[in-house]
Amino acid sequence: MSISQDFCPGLRARLPAILAQNLQPERERYNQLLMPRPKDVIVVGAGIIGCAIAYELARRGVSVQVVDQRSTGMGATQASAGILAPYIEAAEAGPLLDLTVRSLRLFDDFVTRLSADSGMAIPYQRTGTLQVALTADAMAELTANAAGLATRHVAASLLDSQSVHEAEPHLGGDVVGGLLVPCHGFVAAGELTRALVAGARLHGTQIVEGSTVRRVAAGGSDVLVETDRGSFSAATVVLAAGSWSSQVEIAGASIRPPVHPIRGQLLRLAWMGPQVARTVWGDRCYLVPWDDGTLLVGATVEDVGYDEHTTVDGVRQLMDAACELLPRARAAGFLGARAGLRPATRDELPIIGPSQVVPGLMYATGHYRNGVLLAPLTAELVADAVLDDRSDPLLAAVSPQRFGVL
Repeated sequence: MSISQDFCPGLRARLPAILAQNLQPERERYNQLLMPRPKDVIVVGAGIIGCAIAYELARRGVSVQVVDQRSTGMGATQASAGILAPYIEAAEAGPLLDLTVRSLRLFDDFVTRLSADSGMAIPYQRTGTLQVALTADAMAELTANAAGLATRHVAASLLDSQSVHEAEPHLGGDVVGGLLVPCHGFVAAGELTRALVAGARLHGTQIVEGSTVRRVAAGGSDVLVETDRGSFSAATVVLAAGSWSSQVEIAGASIRPPVHPIRGQLLRLAWMGPQVARTVWGDRCYLVPWDDGTLLVGATVEDVGYDEHTTVDGVRQLMDAACELLPRARAAGFLGARAGLRPATRDELPIIGPSQVVPGLMYATGHYRNGVLLAPLTAELVADAVLDDRSDPLLAAVSPQRFGVL
């Protein structure tokens, strides 16, 4: 017996209407998914700074799109050792020290939250740094630095020749002393960036790769981002393109963002025997030990434009400097070299703040050697400014307007 013919006469005729009524909510939701949603914020740049900003905005409920000409984590990030050492990078009191110290304080919670959000492990250690001296003059500088840290109530230990070799037995005999700063550390820049991308995507962020941004301009009530593959618009645009920020035209600005690339080469060695205890920092290089037995050696400072090639000379310089500090580095295996372009400004301070000429445009670029260290603070400052119109006092020193009408 046929149900449609005998058991329930007329059901076959009404069935299409019943199905259409029941499926209408699902159909509407499907159509909504297919329709492109307007973005609240477009972040130009997918390096560590751009990804950190995208993640912070997205986790606060903002619809975000990241646009870059290359894959995430390229630029300076790909050749970063991830050192978190504000009292070395900015030894003198000033805006850079204020920024880096404050950002370092955010790192524990930043990594913990991001790891939980992304579901990814992020290699991160706070084992301190050992800054070493090879001459009496260099030791005098470390002594002065130690005194400065004491006035700021920062824990640090000034070590003589015997103590510094006890702290790091691999050091060469020419090392005459050192300064140990326990609060310093390092993080895996690549894994950190990938976790930021995963966390941002989890909160709905869209990543658009392979699009070169040419121009940013006001577009009615929105900001227009013009690329070689079409245009995008959003209520707010954040320019976080690192060394490539100067290649973006800002409509109405007197100059382009004054950021220029400085190449840094980084070596990766396979260390043999007991590992180095912590980051070692000398006059010509720094060395970062990882639990997997690798040792990172960085980094050169080269003004060569947009050339991202590694060079024989750069590798030689770093190897000579590493062996001067740690003679056993001569027995290490050579795993490779990388180069990245650090975005520098004339005063070596980042550019963070709103544009004067394009309403809705924020700058977050020019972090030079401190992009990884400043990522959590920059993301927080930008998100506060964009969402709450809150201008932190620290932004006064890094305003775009110190360079002109931007």
